[in-house]
Amino acid sequence: MDSSITLIGMASVISAGLSIGIGAIGPAIGEGRAVASALSSMAQQPDETNTITRTLFVGLAMIESTAIYCFVVSMILIFANPFWDYVIANAGG
Repeated sequence: MDSSITLIGMASVISAGLSIGIGAIGPAIGEGRAVASALSSMAQQPDETNTITRTLFVGLAMIESTAIYCFVVSMILIFANPFWDYVIANAGG
């Protein structure tokens, strides 16, 4: 039983680390490209700065939601892992 719990603990922590690590790479690249494109657009069309900025912030919020989902999954893996309950319930019987 101890080896099963230890193995599940190790797998949970490693999976959570990979989830947040890899899950942050995509949004970071996406946000960087979005800001670069917005700055380029503002330099070419200064009259449309308000519209571009508003659209940029909505897009950044959508991009950031992906990183937040990865964070939530990693927190579930660490603190509310359903495999823990399964192993502990089967260990008693």
